[in-house]
Amino acid sequence: MALDFSQPQKQSAAGILISGAYTLQRLIRAIIFPLIILVIKANKSVLIYAGFALLAVLIISIIYGYFYYLKFTFYLNPIKQEFIIDKGVFGRKNLTIPVEKIQQVNINQGFIQKLIGVYSLQIDTAGTDSKEVNIGAISGQTAYALKKHLLNGSEQNAMQSENIAEMIENPMHQQETPFIKIDVSTLFKIGLTSNYGRSVALLIGFGYAVLHNLKELFKVLDRDKGQIENFFASGFTMFSIAILFVALIIILLATNVIRTFIKYFDFQISRHQKSLLISSGLFATKNTLLHPNKVQITEYSQNYLQKKIGLFNMALKQAHAGQQQSDKEVKSGNMEVPGCSPREKNEILQMILSKLPNESTRYKPNFRFMNLPIVFWVIIPLAAYLIFYQYLPEIRSFYSLAIIYVLAVCFAIYISYTKHRIAVSEDFIIKQSGIWDISQEIIEPHKIQSISTSQFPWHKSLDIGHVTLHTAAGNISFSYGNYTEIKTLVNFWLYQVESKDKDWM
Repeated sequence: MALDFSQPQKQSAAGILISGAYTLQRLIRAIIFPLIILVIKANKSVLIYAGFALLAVLIISIIYGYFYYLKFTFYLNPIKQEFIIDKGVFGRKNLTIPVEKIQQVNINQGFIQKLIGVYSLQIDTAGTDSKEVNIGAISGQTAYALKKHLLNGSEQNAMQSENIAEMIENPMHQQETPFIKIDVSTLFKIGLTSNYGRSVALLIGFGYAVLHNLKELFKVLDRDKGQIENFFASGFTMFSIAILFVALIIILLATNVIRTFIKYFDFQISRHQKSLLISSGLFATKNTLLHPNKVQITEYSQNYLQKKIGLFNMALKQAHAGQQQSDKEVKSGNMEVPGCSPREKNEILQMILSKLPNESTRYKPNFRFMNLPIVFWVIIPLAAYLIFYQYLPEIRSFYSLAIIYVLAVCFAIYISYTKHRIAVSEDFIIKQSGIWDISQEIIEPHKIQSISTSQFPWHKSLDIGHVTLHTAAGNISFSYGNYTEIKTLVNFWLYQVESKDKDWM
């Protein structure tokens, strides 16, 4: 039976439980360490009152979720082709979204939603906060049918929508066999060979939080004798640093593998008409129907280890809402494809770009590209170390580490210089960059929104300049190039933008 979205509809009643569960989850995350301290230090009566307080918060959250459920409605106006959401408990809010403005509709299923058996549907547009356009609890059939209506318009045959929804929900009945399906062994290889920077940042943040809360716990227990400070003050020798380095490498690799499995488990891509259907996730499943025209920048990358095993990482960058979005929100809107083979990479490029990039003219930067990095990453740190070397005898034994640092950073800067390239052809612009992960970012000239060039006064006599291509998914910059060549390229790109009748999305 066809689903009628022209009448106001409510979410699933299970959304009441989801609202309460997520509120309690956020509360526990915020107070987990104070809660542990309370359990250790407080007497029985205080614990009872604390338990009643948590229970009261949960009850209030469920009551609020109930009223939010009653007040939340959504429907599709078939005449004006607008999707309308009415929501709010204390203050009412009406969101009206023209269907033609909708860029992407994501269907997600978090861990709690999996247990209850519902889905969330999130709508991304060019000028609306995606967090506001979110339906948190609907059935799978409703989610997929609504998604097809929003992306393809109400003229689409309703029976076809239901067949597509059933196909997506029941992989065993899919008519389209996924042309990319990442298996467990590939995920393990990708986990061992990628995302080191993200995992390092995650470990630093987690380590700092653990140490800070341990110190606070020692204070509460009246056992703070400076154990943590003494450990770091007396425990560092060359041998202990080596042991710590090995331990960190093991933790880093383990963190990478775990993160990769959680995010990309059961990753698969299949064709659906002219779009790509992408799904993945272990605890939280995300399904995205991606139209090639909405991809602004196509990127693939590969490091030395991945080159040896023949794997690429890909990112399909779409238009985002603009400056009001954080970097995390912008990245979450990009589709990442981990661990695809050269054949699969070319197949995705063929689908997104209509054809593979052809022969092109390559441009490289002036060697002065390395000047500023050498100043900030080599000369200044080395000067600081030499100053401390004169006045702090304790650090003199680490001079070998300083030498290794200087050599490693100089080598990395040189690699960055040799990989910083831009290739230009009639149909594509390809920017290459990187030190360890060498990435290739591909854009089509008609998707350029604007172009900016710059030149430092002291570079005029050297004819050195910089260019930045602005797109709806981010910027691509080429630095320290020949400024005469850059101006010629800018004129060529502007001509292509004006003369071609292709839409940018």
